Amino acid sequence: MALAKLGVVVLDCPDPGALAGFYAEVLGGTVEGEGDWVDVKVPGGRSLAFQAAPGFVPPAWPAPDHSQQFHLDLTVDDLDAAERGVLALGAKPLDAEDHSRGWRVYADPAGHPFCLCSC
Repeated sequence: MALAKLGVVVLDCPDPGALAGFYAEVLGGTVEGEGDWVDVKVPGGRSLAFQAAPGFVPPAWPAPDHSQQFHLDLTVDDLDAAERGVLALGAKPLDAEDHSRGWRVYADPAGHPFCLCSC
């Protein structure tokens, strides 16, 4: 028996509204709220939340002496099309050069790593 249910994944960031807007576009969700806490409601899935973190420092990737803490794996049908889309929205490639594998790594506008996966 589970002791709890997963409620929401929360990402610290300098600008919750801006980062929520990025993920709403990527995931086809809607932004709810404003200020220090903003949610993205994702159709048929869990919500993501974004909270203001004064002094936020993005994770370093890859860096053996700095942990990335976590990353999101986002499943896509077409890696090339999804890559064009996330780059147009402000993502930065971290490890996306190898097009022979089924995943590519990017950073969102606040610097959190995420993967586009065709697996």
